[in-house]
Amino acid sequence: MITPASEQADKTFILLVYQALLERYGRQHWWPGDSIFEIMVGAILTQNTQWFNVKKAIKSLKEVGLLEPRKMYLSNEKRLASLIVQAGYYNIKSKRLKNFLEYLMEKKLDFYSMKKTSVESLREELLEINGIGPETADSILLYALNKKTFVVDAYTRRLFSRLNKDWEWMKRITYDDLKSFFEKRLPDDLDLYNEFHALIVKHSKEVCKSKPLCEECVLKESCGEFC
Repeated sequence: MITPASEQADKTFILLVYQALLERYGRQHWWPGDSIFEIMVGAILTQNTQWFNVKKAIKSLKEVGLLEPRKMYLSNEKRLASLIVQAGYYNIKSKRLKNFLEYLMEKKLDFYSMKKTSVESLREELLEINGIGPETADSILLYALNKKTFVVDAYTRRLFSRLNKDWEWMKRITYDDLKSFFEKRLPDDLDLYNEFHALIVKHSKEVCKSKPLCEECVLKESCGEFC
């Protein structure tokens, strides 16, 4: 078992966690979607809901031909809300989608130029959109636009604060500070960023739950809280 004690030890430990999860679950091929726009929509719809419900909402949008930015932009907000009911908070999310679409139209739907813009500038722009928070912005940047930015969420906080008791502070630290902690300790590798977040979500949903299934955990020998 490796117990993180320095920045270098942190790096080693975090990468060992990544390798263990990758060996256990394999590549996750995130984010599911047939287009950049679909991935962006999925990132907004998945706020505070389960992915299988988001898939239902996306299917509804596809069935009526509305999973296309210009058509969705021109659609009635009430109709849009009725199509994404399965994703929960549908009235709020329809407004968020509309706000995001306003931004995309200002960008002339030029995803190529967006990909060429620096991650820092683009992230600032996304965070200015009403309803787009740090996790959603980073998900859009990483999975839709292939920008190297690490996505953290409640699963990240729970998993790593359990793995090492000295990391209890992860439960309280701000999103950006926790994101910075990981980015300083991870290799400069877009593919790793992509897979790592997906693997953390996979493991946390299946094993490291609120009530963890420790006997099934590939990380149990390194767990500082339960094992």
